[in-house]
Amino acid sequence: MTENTSAVFTAACVQMNAQRDVEPNIKAATDLIRAAHAKGARLIVTPENTTILEPDKKASLAKTPVEAEHPGLPAFSALAKELGAWLVIGSMPVRAEPTRIANRQFVFNPAGDIVARYDKIHMFDVDLPTGESHRESAQVRPGVEAVVADTPWGGLGLTICYDVRFAYLHRALAQGGAKYLTGPAAFTVPTGEAHWHVLLRARAIETGCFMFAAAQTGMHADGRGTYGHSLIIDPWGKVLADAGSEVGVVTAEIDPALVTKARHAVPALTHDRSFTKPQGALSAAGE
Repeated sequence: MTENTSAVFTAACVQMNAQRDVEPNIKAATDLIRAAHAKGARLIVTPENTTILEPDKKASLAKTPVEAEHPGLPAFSALAKELGAWLVIGSMPVRAEPTRIANRQFVFNPAGDIVARYDKIHMFDVDLPTGESHRESAQVRPGVEAVVADTPWGGLGLTICYDVRFAYLHRALAQGGAKYLTGPAAFTVPTGEAHWHVLLRARAIETGCFMFAAAQTGMHADGRGTYGHSLIIDPWGKVLADAGSEVGVVTAEIDPALVTKARHAVPALTHDRSFTKPQGALSAAGE
């Protein structure tokens, strides 16, 4: 696809409060996407778990169809075509295995075609000092491929939520042609307050990329709280838009020339050097 690096365009992040059933979330997302388009957005990004945020694992699996049968696909395809916009569904979980889902991001072009899919790579598996443990990988099948989608303005690197903590993924995306990054998420309030802005600004600065981070916000089923603050960040780390804690949309004008400007000022993407790792250090892939 031919890039138009001189064309300033408007991007939007949709901020949602998804609940535990698919159809109402599709409708809520559709209304917000329309609102973003009415503000002039040509690229619109929605949060992680756009179509469902079901805390009960068994119920979540039961409510998650395989991709070919998911009602979100025809709905968002038709919407992208109707609006003539690029639409990034931050994630729409689909059944990947009998007992696991894929946390999958979809990019639709203005013709309504799916031009890229990305399955979240990094899983939040942790054992806490309190004895509490979380095993995201027990429910979600990790992805294995980094993805850069072609857009009229340049490459769009795809990531989801916990991926933001892995700088090497974003660096690989930028070195693979990304000028823009997605970071849709459903961050909890405590980690959001501590880390959300810092991590996303760092990823933008390190890569010289724009960052589009659409987020879930507010209280969800069973008392789960998410942080909100959907962000649009420029390649120098400047926050262009912050949605705060309310459901809604934020937009910003995106000047692709700022990517080149930032990368000329700090050409870190070209300065990789090999080095010997400390004994016992993990590789970038965690092996």
